[in-house]
This record gives sequence, structure tokens and C-alpha cells, in this order.
Amino acid sequence: MKKNRISKNWINKQRRDIYVRQSKIEGFRSRAVYKLKEINQKFKILKNGQSILDLGGAPGSWSQYLSKNLKNAKLLTIDLLEIEEIKDVKIIHGDFTEEKYKNEIKNFFNNKIDLVISDMAVNTSGNKNLDAMVTGELALNAMNFSLEVLKTNGQFVTKIFMGTSFNEIVSNSKKYFRETNVFKPPSSRKDSKETFIISRNLR
Repeated sequence: MKKNRISKNWINKQRRDIYVRQSKIEGFRSRAVYKLKEINQKFKILKNGQSILDLGGAPGSWSQYLSKNLKNAKLLTIDLLEIEEIKDVKIIHGDFTEEKYKNEIKNFFNNKIDLVISDMAVNTSGNKNLDAMVTGELALNAMNFSLEVLKTNGQFVTKIFMGTSFNEIVSNSKKYFRETNVFKPPSSRKDSKETFIISRNLR
């Protein structure tokens, strides 16, 4: 009974959500696209001609946004879930933490890249502390991989839930990047513990 009530609440929330409605009107696969749009409006991370890696990109709205708004960009997205084809985006179905896929990513770009973005999170378990911890581990893995592939002065953006890993990833960001900002986009749901770390200018 409780599960049915939660499902109905979620459906009603989706129906009322202006970002869900707007994403359907504009042809994006999820409301998450507006988080990237708002991050870029504030921090100006996107430019024409960039090489960009989108980690955990399913269902693909961030890569859709990049493809629609950037000229001459080299774009790759990877996820454990299948992602439907996106114009001008290379899609890999796999785990970016495995060497096989790390090498495939590096071979595709064949050079250091400008930007790594990640909206990854684990499937929520209902235990907010556990979810924050596991998503924090994902964010740390994403940052470590970004250090391997980014150019000097490259940029890294990741989602993180407020929790035990938060201070560690902020500390690592300040160690490796010249600028670190913490930002909760307006389109991020008020009841969500998610926030984003924007790491700019790799040392």
C-alpha cells in the first residue's frame, strides 16, 4: 500500500513539475537538461569546439543539449544503461571505471579533453545516508578519471549528495583545480539532497 502511495505521489509531482513539461515541449529526454543549462548560465563551462565526456549520461538529455547547442564539439557519453542514438554523440554502453571502457574513451578522443560532466547517482535505496555515500564514491571515481583525461585548465562538473563524501570531494577539487564552486541549480528539486561541484582550471 505504501509503495502505491509513493508511486502516486511521484506521478502527481511529475505532472505538476514545470521542468518535466518544458522538457517534453523542447524534445529533451528528461528534466535534468535544465540543471546543465543553469550550471552553464552561471559558470560558462560550455564553448564551441570543445571535447566533452558525459559520464552516466542516460537517458541522454545532457548530451542532447550539448549536441544541439555546440558547434564542432567532440562528444562522448557512457552509461551502464542503454542510451538511444543522439546526433553527433558517440555512445558507449559500459562502466567507465573498467579499464576496457577507459581505454575506449581515451582512444575515441585521442587527446586530452576540455570538460568532464557527470549527473550520475545510484538508484535510491530509501536510505539517504547510504545513497549519499555510494553516489559520493561515484563522484570521486569520476573526478579521478577526469584527472587522467583532462587538459591543463580543463573542467569537471559532478553531482553529489550532501553526506559523508562531500567534504572529501570538495577538498580534492581544491587540491587539483584552481577554482571550486558548489551550486544547486534552481531546477534541482527542493527536497533533493543533490548539489553540484564545478571544478575549473585543472592545475
